[in-house]
Amino acid sequence: MSKDSAARDKVRQFPTTPGVYLMKDGRGRVLYVGKAVNLRSRAGSYFTKAAACDRRTADLVREICDVDFIPADSEVDALLMEARLVKDIQPPFNQELKDDKTFPYLELTLREDFPRVEFTRKPQSRGTKLYGPFTSAKKLRGAIAALQKIFRFRTCSLDIDESDERWRWFRPCLLASINQCTAPCNLRISKDEYRRDIERLKLFLDGKKDRLLEELRSEMRDASRDLKFEKAGRIRDQLKLLENLSLRGNLDEHVQPEVFFVDPRKGLAGLQKIFKLANPPRRIEGVDIAHLGGTDTVASLVQFIDGLPFKHGYKRFRIRGVEGVDDFASIREVVGRRMSRLAREGESFPDILLIDGGIGQLNAALEAMQAIGVAPPLTISLAKQEEEIYVPGEPEPRRLSRHSYALRLLQYIRDEAHRFAQHYHHLLRRKATLED
Repeated sequence: MSKDSAARDKVRQFPTTPGVYLMKDGRGRVLYVGKAVNLRSRAGSYFTKAAACDRRTADLVREICDVDFIPADSEVDALLMEARLVKDIQPPFNQELKDDKTFPYLELTLREDFPRVEFTRKPQSRGTKLYGPFTSAKKLRGAIAALQKIFRFRTCSLDIDESDERWRWFRPCLLASINQCTAPCNLRISKDEYRRDIERLKLFLDGKKDRLLEELRSEMRDASRDLKFEKAGRIRDQLKLLENLSLRGNLDEHVQPEVFFVDPRKGLAGLQKIFKLANPPRRIEGVDIAHLGGTDTVASLVQFIDGLPFKHGYKRFRIRGVEGVDDFASIREVVGRRMSRLAREGESFPDILLIDGGIGQLNAALEAMQAIGVAPPLTISLAKQEEEIYVPGEPEPRRLSRHSYALRLLQYIRDEAHRFAQHYHHLLRRKATLED
């Protein structure tokens, strides 16, 4: 039996669940650590002709004599476990992680009243706790988004001081509205309560999930015994999310994609300067219209927070009150529906509302808000081809440098709204074809 055939046979007995696999040489030394959603399938891919010929895996495959695995409860657990093992063992075929500055980390700030969780490629030298490095920026962003739904930590860069009462008048971002942040920026949670949530997050990140679950169950029983039913209910929901983490789907569904061609902070700072805003805009929403076969019209609304796409805030609209192709009327309908709902539910408006189109589309959006009696946020439109920016009250459009970070960010939001609208358009067209 060849040295790798035993390992190949062993892999066939692996489970089809998430975990981490460890490739070993003849001396039992760990050569490589990898994560998997399906251990049997992923580890088995190294024992194929393709892997033996691929320049990226050929050297590793030649040395594999044994393989082991460690099961994980979810893809998130596997991702964190992989990072811990690579850091501790430093396997020779994980050498690409030696240049730590180029790979992403999850960074937890410690010297703040309300610690925050950050994705970073340039970790600070002190005052933080680091997890990583991670091999995939996209997977790490997905893990942060999934964990934020459970532990409700903040990811913003605000310097929040609990002793400053002015924070009670600060407007929280949309994350608070959808229960993904406890809104320390509005002092809705005390410093001690918030830090308790951060300690729970650290237990999870350190691989102590069983201990965390035990503590939460005990705290829930105590709260129920003391008739603190609201607190007990919150802990119950948190427990359910943790226990069902493996059922939450692929991490790619949670990811907030990176902006590869624009620096979000520079883009936001540019928008603040160009439009003379008091602060950099935190939340920007973009609207686009698409047509189905020249008859049915659909619209998309995408949401960016701190310069990055916030997928959970994306919305689709099927235009109901417009006959034929009429972009202006369609924009009036979708903007009216969106802003009416925000006003009705007491939610904040975006800092900037970006409309895809020219002066006609911009005026249609403004007319919609005037018709429902709401004061519009800063509303602008971005026209294709010349990339001109139309601003209310200005007779001529603005033309920014093609290299402007602010323009690049607006283009990214406009293009993402267009992509999302076209995706909905294709879904409906496919559905119509199937029904025929």
